[in-house]
Amino acid sequence: MDIPGLGAVEKDEDTGWYFSDPVVVAVLGGDECEVVLEGYDEDERKEDFHAVIANFLAASPDVLREADEALFRYYKDYEEYWLEEGNEPIATAEELWQRVWFGSEPMVSRDDRGDKAIYVSVECGCDWEVEHGLQIVFKNGLQITKLGPYDGHLTNVSAYADDSLDGVIYRSHK
Repeated sequence: MDIPGLGAVEKDEDTGWYFSDPVVVAVLGGDECEVVLEGYDEDERKEDFHAVIANFLAASPDVLREADEALFRYYKDYEEYWLEEGNEPIATAEELWQRVWFGSEPMVSRDDRGDKAIYVSVECGCDWEVEHGLQIVFKNGLQITKLGPYDGHLTNVSAYADDSLDGVIYRSHK
């Protein structure tokens, strides 16, 4: 099957997910990734997936920098553990981004619990929180709307069943 923006994709029969061939993802530092689509077959508005894929693949690394403040708050919540390991404090969000390893399988899926938008979720590693890593979620492939330890949720509203978290990129765990 061909999907606009990705070309030929392979379906994993066990999960029902589609995997693209490796494509360059500029927002993730130009890394090559296999884009994964979840729920594509069942979705009635496949054109929404196509638009999000186009947005995500066209996004520049500047999109990451729009979430600097949220990323730095995430680090500060875990800084004491980082320092206990004998590491030097990290002073800027720019340094933090240099300590992130982007995942190679961005997942494109529709939020079936909340706003029904299409999101791209990227599971990453980071130096300061090795156990839970870093999840970066892009709403409509355009902007980061959730960031923090990986929990699999697409929004903080759905993660905490709390509508007051609408628009909150990072929810402190302290």
